[in-house]
Amino acid sequence: MANSRGKKSVLLLCGDYMEDYEAMVPFQALLAYGVSVHAVCPGKKAGDVCRTAVHEVSGHQTYSESRGHNFALNATFGEIEFSSYDGLVIPGGRAPEYLAMDESVLDLVRKFSISGKPIASICHGQLILAAAGTVKGQKCTAYPPVKPALIDAGASWVEPETLAACVVDGNLITGATYEGHPEFIRLFVKALGGTITGSNKRILFLCGDYMEDYEVIVPFQSLQALECHVDAVCPKKKAGDKCPTAIHDFEGDQTYSEKPGHNFTLTANFEGVNASSYDALVIPGGRAPEYLALNETVLALVKKFMESKKPVASICHGQQILAAAGVLKGKKCTAYPAVKLNVVLAGATWIEPDPIDRCFTDGNLVTGAAWPGHPEFISQLMGLLGIQVVF
Repeated sequence: MANSRGKKSVLLLCGDYMEDYEAMVPFQALLAYGVSVHAVCPGKKAGDVCRTAVHEVSGHQTYSESRGHNFALNATFGEIEFSSYDGLVIPGGRAPEYLAMDESVLDLVRKFSISGKPIASICHGQLILAAAGTVKGQKCTAYPPVKPALIDAGASWVEPETLAACVVDGNLITGATYEGHPEFIRLFVKALGGTITGSNKRILFLCGDYMEDYEVIVPFQSLQALECHVDAVCPKKKAGDKCPTAIHDFEGDQTYSEKPGHNFTLTANFEGVNASSYDALVIPGGRAPEYLALNETVLALVKKFMESKKPVASICHGQQILAAAGVLKGKKCTAYPAVKLNVVLAGATWIEPDPIDRCFTDGNLVTGAAWPGHPEFISQLMGLLGIQVVF
């Protein structure tokens, strides 16, 4: 797992309607690697929530926007001390439009820039860099409509060849969109002095329509950032096809709410997929496991991973598939509480997820209750795979 020796501390600059992925993926990935991350927002305190936005490019002249998850802050902006942090991450979305007018934000960014500490900014986040006057003479990319502001701020604009493009110039790391998270996060880890060992593993994700948005993208891109080869497959679909996702959030009701998430692009064909070609299996939750648990080919694939003792990491409702595959008997297992019935009937020893971010490893099996537990979930899978991030 991540090595906390020389532990680093990072600041994540948040605001309402920051992009959903661009906040949570680096936040939970860095936590999984052993980095301390404080998420703050001007005018808000620890425990407050920022609403996020789902931005999708879907064939129109610009991206669409819908409501994302509610992102919980874990530190208070008015109490942060710049010198306590080793780096800064700035998500995109619409938040940077108004954060770029906040003098306390611009002053903070200037302090990081002058100190030479790493700054990683993505998509529209570069509007804040431009307003702070910290990009003059530096090579920089961003979501293309940010180009005029960066040029006027004196930056050396680098046209992104794809929306996954990233650019490094000195202490500054810039990315075009969340599609580039794997490289964006890896470059930031390197800038913080991190070294990745034990990578180059091959990992398979078992996907389906309306799997939970975070529960596929966060572990998927976190493992890619660790230089692993990660494939995502779905029954009756092929590489390049998309799966719509679901955003599950607690918003004061007796159960979670559901909103449309991003469209997730598959990377490989399900037909003919071979368990022997991979070192581990990851099963996201959401609503997809309800019907994937009825697919005999899916169940046979899961059995092969479990019988070979290769790591299997399943979260939330994903354990419905494990239960249907008959691989839980005698195992200690947690899941989203509503899945307890499936787990117990399958012969597992139920572990109550209290709090909801708890995860457990039993032999080759890692189980988690819900997406708040991703840092521990990913870290425990890293441990089974022999992957380390050392600072």
